Amino acid sequence: MKTLFKAAVVIAVVVAIAPSLAAQWPPHPTAGVPRTPDGKPDLNGRTPRTPDGKPDLSGIWQTPRNALGPVNAGQPAAGVPPPPPLPPDGIPIATFGNAGSGFKDGLPYQPWAAELVKKRMEDNSKDNPDAHCLPMGFLQFHNHPEPRKIIQTPGVILIIYEANSGLRQIFTAGRALPDKDAEPWWYGYSIGKWEGDTLVVETTGFIDDMWLDVRGSPMTNAAKVTERFRRPDYGNLEIEITVDDRKAYTKPWTVKVNQRIMPDTELIEFICEERDATHYVGGK
Repeated sequence: MKTLFKAAVVIAVVVAIAPSLAAQWPPHPTAGVPRTPDGKPDLNGRTPRTPDGKPDLSGIWQTPRNALGPVNAGQPAAGVPPPPPLPPDGIPIATFGNAGSGFKDGLPYQPWAAELVKKRMEDNSKDNPDAHCLPMGFLQFHNHPEPRKIIQTPGVILIIYEANSGLRQIFTAGRALPDKDAEPWWYGYSIGKWEGDTLVVETTGFIDDMWLDVRGSPMTNAAKVTERFRRPDYGNLEIEITVDDRKAYTKPWTVKVNQRIMPDTELIEFICEERDATHYVGGK
């Protein structure tokens, strides 16, 4: 219980910090925002589209508060929102604290991976790369409370993460993934293609032992991640994520992440100091 409490404090701190940072964003009117009669953004307005008719994913997006979630499945801690309810399609919603919180039995870890997660929890997640100013894991950057900005162009889609100033490039002009001898990257190599109104992104070439969540769920250099981005209306972005990593998991698994548009604002500078790692170690 002590370990659960300390790890939950990490998420509670993030929850507390996020609103104060939001107050610092400079006002920046966004052009082309659909408005309701009272002038507020119409989040249910039509999906914006590029000149070729594809959904335009561009904008600043933020994860809902309930996507932070508990560290242990079914065990929300004080000050930490419970895991989101299972959506109608039956695909669990991943949380920042625990990517497998929506699964009844948790993620399908290989035995060594389950032992590693247990050890990381006992150590209060103090070795989380995010705590040491290193890039976040794949599901951490999707669920981090700090926003991210998507810039969609004809040949490449950029995602800029405010947290730790991360950057992803998703190439959409028909290039292939690099071969297995390519230098590994924190965020891997990503290529995308459109299937109707869904952007399908495949990513490989990761560094070994990436942290997917605050628990320390691992992802290895054998992983292939497939993301499906959908923008059903103006204000919402749905991302379905499948992780296929047979070194760390017994089978592929799929989760969802939902994000909300943040009009009339901009990203702010994010400077990480390694002393932030003290938030991951309690009682010392």
